[in-house]
Amino acid sequence: MTQDDATELRRLRWRSRRGMRELDRLFERWLDRCWATSTDAERDVFRRLLDCEDDRLWKWFLGHAHSDDADLDTLVQSIRQLPPD
Repeated sequence: MTQDDATELRRLRWRSRRGMRELDRLFERWLDRCWATSTDAERDVFRRLLDCEDDRLWKWFLGHAHSDDADLDTLVQSIRQLPPD
């Protein structure tokens, strides 16, 4: 991992802190397990996911609603499928 990658990952970890522990853990799990092997496109989708409002994110992760954006929905579903620590 380059210095720029490490800096970006630290930035994203900070942005992933939502004040809702459940969301924090979901985002951290993806960063820990998937970030290093993700494509640039997947990373861009993750960054867009972090721009979404918490209440909307929580509904998506619970499965009560789905994003109209297919890329966001795909990422949410893949994060939901990650086994817990």
